[in-house]
Amino acid sequence: MKKKALFNWSSGKDSALALYKTLQNPEIEICTLLTSVNEQFQRISMHGVRVELLQQQAKSIGLPLEIMQIPEMPTMEVYETVMSNTLSKLKQQGITHSIFGDIFLEDLRKYREDKLTTLDFEGIFPLWKIPTHDIIQEFISLGFKTIVVCVNERYLDKSFVGRIIDQEFLNDLPENVDVCGENGEFHTFTFDGPLFSYPINFEIGEIVYRKYEKPEKEDSSDTACDTSATDAFDYGFWYCDLLKK
Repeated sequence: MKKKALFNWSSGKDSALALYKTLQNPEIEICTLLTSVNEQFQRISMHGVRVELLQQQAKSIGLPLEIMQIPEMPTMEVYETVMSNTLSKLKQQGITHSIFGDIFLEDLRKYREDKLTTLDFEGIFPLWKIPTHDIIQEFISLGFKTIVVCVNERYLDKSFVGRIIDQEFLNDLPENVDVCGENGEFHTFTFDGPLFSYPINFEIGEIVYRKYEKPEKEDSSDTACDTSATDAFDYGFWYCDLLKK
């Protein structure tokens, strides 16, 4: 019997490759994509991508989409309550597994697995411990196309946001930046490749700077919500707005 699973879809490159690999696994049935969205702005949390582009992705991929509405700058307690309620609902559909595109962050994986265990879910990590240089080269060689929609100013300047990830982009990255942005250096929006029945059409809009305020409750595992907006920093981010064509 196949394992029924939800896929935690961020809209970016690691999600795309992890989903691509999972769809080739005959033991897993992906029932839905799950994406957390900023309730106030209707954009994918942290990535800043508009919901209408997320919906276009799901339509092109051919999978149902479950949107988890997250308040602007929630505490970890609020985030975890929303997530628990969402997973409980999906569990009623027979879903027992939750798939992530995480690569090497041990604390993040442990956080996810600990939370899933309380709901009798099991985590699946298709990209786990694959060297990030191998991941990005496979991603490019498969024909995926992705654009950088958010960069962390601690690692990258404004010039990197809005760029397509290709060999030139990788060559331009500073040595302290992971090529997959696994440490939160940058986030992406994947718009074409073998997952999609058609490319997602968009045009580049305004590039803006944003800095987050401190949350009401800090938690060492706040990066566990890599598709949520619970992170708070003493530094800011550059975002590239994408407009649906």
